[in-house]
Amino acid sequence: MADNNDNKNRSEYFEDRAGTEDARFHMVPHGDGEWAIKREGEDDPVETYDDRDKAIDDAIQKAKDAGTIAIIHDDDGQIERQENFDFDEDDDDNNSGNDD
Repeated sequence: MADNNDNKNRSEYFEDRAGTEDARFHMVPHGDGEWAIKREGEDDPVETYDDRDKAIDDAIQKAKDAGTIAIIHDDDGQIERQENFDFDEDDDDNNSGNDD
């Protein structure tokens, strides 16, 4: 019944974090040829862009400033990579970029 635990963990996350200052930033496709930065748990974008590279840079900067995670999606909406700035003193495994 791992699915039930996953759903519980996910719902606990959204109760505690989504839509708050601790929410992660997602850089996602938005309309025809546009990109958006969205805070996890919110429908409306924080900002929209015509330039993908600018959207990525800003998503990473916003996550860095907020001490959270930037999740970068590709053209199809799939997660391409993430940059982690959510450093917790009790968690030595957090680092920036992808884990190898």
